[in-house]
Amino acid sequence: MKKAVIIGSGFGGLALAIRLQSRGFQVTVFEKNAKIGGHATQLKRNGYTFDMGPSLITATEIINRLFQRAGRSLSDELDMIRLDPFYRLYFHDGSFFDYSGDTGSMIRQITEFNKADGRNYEKFMRASKRIHDVVIRDGEGSRPFITPWSMLKFAPRALTMNAVLSTYQFASLYFRDPRNRFIFSFHPLFIGGNPFRAPAIYEMIPYLEKTGGVWYAKGGMTALTDAMGRLFTDLGGTIRTKTEVCEILVQNGLAYGIRSALGDHKADVVVSNADFIHTYRDLIKPEHRKKWTDRKLARVKYSMSAFLLYLGLNKQVPKLRHHTLILSERYKPLIRDIFDRHRIPDDFSMYLHAPTRTDPEMAPPGCESLYVLVPVANLQSGTDWERSKAAYAEKILHFLEHSFGLDGLKKSIEVMEMFTPDDFRKKQNAVYGSAWGVEPRLSQTAYFRPHNRSEDIPNLYLVGASTHPGAGLPGCVLTAETTESLIIQE
Repeated sequence: MKKAVIIGSGFGGLALAIRLQSRGFQVTVFEKNAKIGGHATQLKRNGYTFDMGPSLITATEIINRLFQRAGRSLSDELDMIRLDPFYRLYFHDGSFFDYSGDTGSMIRQITEFNKADGRNYEKFMRASKRIHDVVIRDGEGSRPFITPWSMLKFAPRALTMNAVLSTYQFASLYFRDPRNRFIFSFHPLFIGGNPFRAPAIYEMIPYLEKTGGVWYAKGGMTALTDAMGRLFTDLGGTIRTKTEVCEILVQNGLAYGIRSALGDHKADVVVSNADFIHTYRDLIKPEHRKKWTDRKLARVKYSMSAFLLYLGLNKQVPKLRHHTLILSERYKPLIRDIFDRHRIPDDFSMYLHAPTRTDPEMAPPGCESLYVLVPVANLQSGTDWERSKAAYAEKILHFLEHSFGLDGLKKSIEVMEMFTPDDFRKKQNAVYGSAWGVEPRLSQTAYFRPHNRSEDIPNLYLVGASTHPGAGLPGCVLTAETTESLIIQE
């Protein structure tokens, strides 16, 4: 029986663990923290429950494929609730948009902003479907891109679909009103991407959401990671929590195991679901890295980070939907401040997750469990978050209460916790405090993204947000399919 070790238990690590265990490997997962799930963990305080990271489920067919590998189904394991609308977007001028899969509703709302835009919605969705079909139906999202030839073969299709444009450029082909352009270009932000340079391959997401829906798992996202963990251990796999890996062992140029506080653990296959730069820079000695030297790693462009507030409110907030986006007047300049200037601007856009809109058990009766996520520059900004976090939280709360109109917000707070880029660095080994790892830009996509099989060390593989095809729940689960195919080939 072949042995495999996986460092980290995020969605990618758990998905690959299930796949390899179901194939007859003996798999052991090593997790630094007390709970599995990577960023998808929970915080519980005084009867309030908060998802700390990912908060929505899409592409359920991709996740279901994973459960079917073990003779199970997603619907048997989880109580899934389809959301309607998927999101509500509030613009700076007070207008709002309920984003859903209902064609009539979408066209009506788009037309209110611009009549010509409304006529172009179905054209846009047909273009989104073409990209979706290539990535999902034809399997390009789970096909390894580890040779230049693999990229050259895909390039003509990408050009035909306009997939090498940025998502904002792609949306601008169909929509004129700035609000409509935002609505159909913002999705890369959910995976740490800059809409003004993330390739339009991500414009498959609107079609994916329209046909597959946006879902919530009752009990929160840990209901999914817990189900994945149970599935893996039911298959005979082993999980070691509170066990941080400190080194990937290499001998004669081959990876042959890992070292932790429990000692050395030998394996035929070593997989890292940990942060990409952390994996190479901190876990592998420099003499084993011919391509990914410290100098080359320093040139990798990393994504933004996030500042989060977890708020337990002693009242409910009807103005909010399950997922709510509140948007600054600035779009491109704000994105530029975050991604390129690495500064913390005075204004902000934000994402609010209120699971109690759907699942009242996430808070005491009549109360609201709410998290507020503000995209911010990663730690390359030099911000001292320990000193500035309280003032930044106060600024956010003041905006929500006095500018957005959540009257009496501060008085209603019974629980408040903060999570900063520094916490991502300390608790998740996230380099630069980036919650999404390697930025999804054209020069870091497919073949140009860190490969699922190490270019430096045989028997070493990568899975998760920083490798192909990328971040987000569906993306990370697809990375497991890609990495599995490479392991089985060899």
